[in-house]
Amino acid sequence: MESVVEELMPRLLPVEPCDVTEGFDPSVPPKTPQEYLRRVQLEAAQCPDVVVAQIDPKKLKRRQTLSGCQPAPEGYSPTVQWQQQQVAQFSTVRQSVNKHRDHWKSQQLDSNVTMPKSEDEEGWKKFCLGERLLVEGTVGPATNESPGIDYIQIGFPPLLSIVSRMNQATVTSVLEYLSNWFGERNFTPELGRWLYALLACLEKPLLPEAHSLIRQLARRCSEVRLLVDNKDDERVPALNLLICLVSRYFDQRDLADEPS
Repeated sequence: MESVVEELMPRLLPVEPCDVTEGFDPSVPPKTPQEYLRRVQLEAAQCPDVVVAQIDPKKLKRRQTLSGCQPAPEGYSPTVQWQQQQVAQFSTVRQSVNKHRDHWKSQQLDSNVTMPKSEDEEGWKKFCLGERLLVEGTVGPATNESPGIDYIQIGFPPLLSIVSRMNQATVTSVLEYLSNWFGERNFTPELGRWLYALLACLEKPLLPEAHSLIRQLARRCSEVRLLVDNKDDERVPALNLLICLVSRYFDQRDLADEPS
């Protein structure tokens, strides 16, 4: 078995076989390159031939998805020309965000804006969507006597001064949080605005995590679109837009809508 391994992975640095009986003391720092390489060889020999990964079944179940979007109902699919226009506009938005990121990042946030930590899933869902969408039951009108908009209730919009402060790890995390929320609920304008903004901040080439998330998002959009009774519903173009951006801008062509 050792000879097979040697053939498949030839030594880049020739090292004599390590003999641990020669008074080898792993606690003593190596004095020569040969001693260092022998130490590495010894550590490699102590590694098990088979390593069993510890996998969280909950995460595996959540990430396990089927490929492909649900075909659009008759009359719901956008034209190729419309999709090309959306991709061009989206590309312009991304260029603008990148160009002015430092400027907007330097702008001071309003006193009522407190961005959650990257790992705070519930905090980000409240921040983006507002408490009204997250609380079960009907929420009555706000009783706040002070004038203005209560962003705590309706959620903060994805202002450039906010999204410019989000690094790629945070962008990916928030995209995951909102996609998970969307996976069990309907589409809302607040959700759509944030998903568009997060996609605009997502850097290419995509990391594997982001690649999986946007495909999951496009599939969910196609599932929700099937449930919309009227093709003139305002959710249809929004869902079409997200599917379009994932499939045609981020090169997931197997998810693209084709003209009916």
